[in-house]
Amino acid sequence: MDKEDIKNIYDKIEDAVVDTYKRVEKAAVEGYQKVEDAAVEKLFAKEGETAQQAKSRLRGEAPVEIARIETEHAPAAIGPYSQAIDTGMGVVFVSGQLPIDPATGAFPEGGIQEQTRQSLLNASAILLSVGLDLTRVVKTTVFLADMGDFAAMNEVYAQFFRAPFPARSAVAVRTLPKGALVEIECIAVK
Repeated sequence: MDKEDIKNIYDKIEDAVVDTYKRVEKAAVEGYQKVEDAAVEKLFAKEGETAQQAKSRLRGEAPVEIARIETEHAPAAIGPYSQAIDTGMGVVFVSGQLPIDPATGAFPEGGIQEQTRQSLLNASAILLSVGLDLTRVVKTTVFLADMGDFAAMNEVYAQFFRAPFPARSAVAVRTLPKGALVEIECIAVK
């Protein structure tokens, strides 16, 4: 064996020791957290309350009530999701809105501009149902079936928002549900 072989062996031993230490430390922390949670639940939790809820209550934190937001003025959710969620902490997450006219159940006649307008009207209707409007939007994500439609989408999008404009991501995706050209989701603050 030469010096290089011995160094490689020591490096492997050191790596094994460090890896073992990290695994033991992680297990100890997880074990402590489980013991602490069990103790909190047994000593302080009210009936039906988790350890985390009991800890929050003991710290004087207000309980967070997550609420589903639903309105007939936007298309109903077509799967296991909500039109929007109010986090109970001053933030509302609006699910991606397809350009479905809630009155007809169909896409509007036309192309990307008409679909963009309808998607934003749907998002606006959801926010209005809880007393908010698009001026409270801090982030949007625009999903486009074709990035070539970006300029036309942006032209309509600009009609719905004023400075300071929300942060935004715009991405092209392979396909959107029901063959839509656009889908828009947003996050708003109360």
